[in-house]
Amino acid sequence: MSKTYKIGIVGCGGIANGKHLPSLSKLSHVELVAFCDIVPERAEEAAAKYGVEDAAVYSDFNELLKDESIDIVHVLTPNESHARISIAALEADKHVMCEKPMAKTAAEARQMVEAAKASGKKLTIGYNNRFRRDSQHLKQICEAGTLGDIYYARAHAIRRRAVPTWGVFLDEEKQGGGPLIDIGTHALDLTLWMMDNYKPKVVLGTAHHQLSQRENAANAWGPWDPSKFTVEDSAFGMIVMENGATVVLESSWALNTLDIDEAKCSLSGSEGGADMKGGLRINGEEFGRLYTKEVELSSGGVAFYEGKAENDADLEMYRWIEAIDQDLTPVVTPEQACVVSEILEAIYESARTGKAVYMNGAEA
Repeated sequence: MSKTYKIGIVGCGGIANGKHLPSLSKLSHVELVAFCDIVPERAEEAAAKYGVEDAAVYSDFNELLKDESIDIVHVLTPNESHARISIAALEADKHVMCEKPMAKTAAEARQMVEAAKASGKKLTIGYNNRFRRDSQHLKQICEAGTLGDIYYARAHAIRRRAVPTWGVFLDEEKQGGGPLIDIGTHALDLTLWMMDNYKPKVVLGTAHHQLSQRENAANAWGPWDPSKFTVEDSAFGMIVMENGATVVLESSWALNTLDIDEAKCSLSGSEGGADMKGGLRINGEEFGRLYTKEVELSSGGVAFYEGKAENDADLEMYRWIEAIDQDLTPVVTPEQACVVSEILEAIYESARTGKAVYMNGAEA
């Protein structure tokens, strides 16, 4: 790294403390100099644990953005404020990492793309599952053409009973949706990235509220309050791309199923297939015989300049700072993340209207 980068954190809740702050604190060329949260105590606690000795604490992100010494801002707030804060940070001449999903609405996501272009600063979105060992290896396989033309894929984000009951996850006004926009977004991002296909043509979707209104329901984090559960409990979509490739997206927080997978994908190509079920498996045909290959991923960590990445977030943060330092394109581009948001919104719209949604000028 050519310099030490000063970072400001906006939003000091679960995703900040569980992902961003522990991984950023491992990097030697990073200083966490400012912390902001609408609950001042959260910002103070984060600053005391992860910040430099004289780290600043704010309750208004606009005050944090006035600090010209800050190079980078991480936006780790509820979905409804992603765009507003990210755009303000870009306009304040800061590079921005915003947590997923990119924004509550597709229109806001597009505004973020334009703000990044206008500012000349870098913008990325926190799709950390791209940095897992299996994801990194499968991406290499896809880029090498091993699977051929990937024309069918499934994006998996299925929980049996794991509804997040804290924060604002169940609040449609603040989040824009439930499992589809929360964990379905990870699975869809991973799938489109593997396919390198960001040109959707038509989307058909459904969203369900079958289990959300049950009292004293079994749940990993205890029963939810039905009166506060204003988002879907499951949602599903089918996306047909301009080249005819088809993606099926499945997402749930609560579903009567034993087929549980989260932030994974299955790919079918003209030369072979792959899935992330129980590890990374590659399948195909060779010399008139079918084969299945299981990839060994347990040995060693993912190497990077300062040592070994212990988890996906470690590598994600390093690659983000590296992109800024060496003027590289971020692994997750805002244009890619925007397409994910556009597809998610189309699934919600289709579920609401009962009609297919045609995109990018396509006609029925």
